[in-house]
Amino acid sequence: MNRKHTPASSAVNKKSFLSTAEIVYIGIFAALIAICSWISIPTAVPFTLQTFAVFLSCLVLGGRRGTVAVIVYILLGAAGLPVFSGFRGGLGSLLGTTGGYIIGFILTAFIIRAMENVSSGRLFLTALSLLLGLLACYALGTAWFMNVYGRATGPVSLMTVLGWCVFPFIVPDLVKIGLALTISSLLRQPLRRINPDLFPPA
Repeated sequence: MNRKHTPASSAVNKKSFLSTAEIVYIGIFAALIAICSWISIPTAVPFTLQTFAVFLSCLVLGGRRGTVAVIVYILLGAAGLPVFSGFRGGLGSLLGTTGGYIIGFILTAFIIRAMENVSSGRLFLTALSLLLGLLACYALGTAWFMNVYGRATGPVSLMTVLGWCVFPFIVPDLVKIGLALTISSLLRQPLRRINPDLFPPA
């Protein structure tokens, strides 16, 4: 007996699977995160554009596809490809003291995704979702650092770790939020013309 596909079932199928075009865009943005991880800005405390690329991926692709791009990027690094900052890769990079900040990018993307329906394209709420995602990444990464560093070297205070890993990066990361909001708005316009189904108006 043949079963007819109802519109509802077709909609579920469309939402359940990534199209070829979506996979291509996810791959492009996973590569972009890697490239931005290699770019180091020489300041008193050098920082990369890695976080900026995570923000940009979620804003341009949307939270669901952006999250997948972040996960793909991390899996590539875990597999040994040198996609992390300093051209590092492998499980050792993830399991080391700063690995929690990398894994925290997934939490950042999840939070941006969770707030998409609430923000509905409103600038303030979108910026707030990025800020909350950044704070979640800081929290996970700092807790991870304290645990790994404490077991290897000895206990370290919260303020010491924040001084090493968070405080010097707050202003640069806020700048990255502003850049991501600006550039994502510019990128979505031509992408919407190319593929309006994947990039509907906010």
